[in-house]
Amino acid sequence: MLHIDLPAAQEITELSRERADACVSIYLPTTPVTQNVGAARIEYGNLVKQALAQLDEAGFDKRRRALLEENLTTFAEDDAFWALQAHTLAVLATPDKIRTYRLANKLSQAFDVSDRYYLKPLLRAVAFPHEAYVLALSEGGVRLIEVLPGGVAQPVKVPNLPKDAASHAGKTSLNDRSHSGRIHGDEGQRIRHLQYLHAIDAALRPLLVGHTAPLIVAGVNPLASLFHQVNRYHHLVRQTISVNPDETTDQELAARTAPVLDEVYAEELAKLKEVYGNRSGVGRTSTDLSDVARAAVRGAVDLLMVDIDQNVQGWMDEDGGIRFAAADTADSYDLVDEVAAHVLGTGGRVLAVRKDDLPVPGAALCAILRYAG
Repeated sequence: MLHIDLPAAQEITELSRERADACVSIYLPTTPVTQNVGAARIEYGNLVKQALAQLDEAGFDKRRRALLEENLTTFAEDDAFWALQAHTLAVLATPDKIRTYRLANKLSQAFDVSDRYYLKPLLRAVAFPHEAYVLALSEGGVRLIEVLPGGVAQPVKVPNLPKDAASHAGKTSLNDRSHSGRIHGDEGQRIRHLQYLHAIDAALRPLLVGHTAPLIVAGVNPLASLFHQVNRYHHLVRQTISVNPDETTDQELAARTAPVLDEVYAEELAKLKEVYGNRSGVGRTSTDLSDVARAAVRGAVDLLMVDIDQNVQGWMDEDGGIRFAAADTADSYDLVDEVAAHVLGTGGRVLAVRKDDLPVPGAALCAILRYAG
């Protein structure tokens, strides 16, 4: 089981605005297998030493350095902390505070020392969090499961959810082939199915309103396909989990969501690439860091896609003007990260992706602008 704690999108925006005399950001691959986490603990200690050495080189205040070191090493020997890990550990620390996040994503090792946090890896974690709802649907019953990042299944209580198809129809079975009443046979069964599914949709609607997590149906036809006809939740995905949910546990259903969500995210990226191509034809895209930085400050960036692994060190002025650094030092920071912070602060969307998922190969970032010019 993965132990996950993700920051909310608003929390990342707040983190992007924080400034301190020293901000240390560490991203470390870990493992949920407790007996194998020893190597990660050793590597964490090495990264802390490198971060502190960079501050020593810059002549950082010794009292403040001692406070920072205390924060960074406070859990280094905490066996209970290291026993409950996921695939990546994120540590954000200043001399005055420390935050840790356990991430389901398998991210590359990185550390950064600056006057602000390095947040691109966190943006990756929240962009594709692998969380969803699963509607386990059959004639014999229906239940809603929330799948949390890391694949943990959590049942959701839904008021007014029908118990099963037959009882919703006021019958003991939907297989009644008699000609009594107004509807019967295959046609009657389809109508009963649709009535059952409409009732399910009506029960889900107030619970899911305002949510954006994908909804996946687990079941077999005809119910699984018919639900897509009556559904009113905007984030129902077309892919289904084809199993009999009456014979499948919640955790087994959660495990089957990963490949579905991978496909959903791949489709989303493909659509964004298509949008990027269309906007390029009317002058509403850019891969030039200088131009995008100025656009971000003006609030002109609608969507920013950034290469999670490409780091461009330097400094950015209030008007978006940038200067590049010759090396990564304690007073420089990742310019792509800084541009992303401005985009978030002006209501734009930021996706941290692998380089192969960018619309323009080799670019550090790709921006879709709100207007041309």
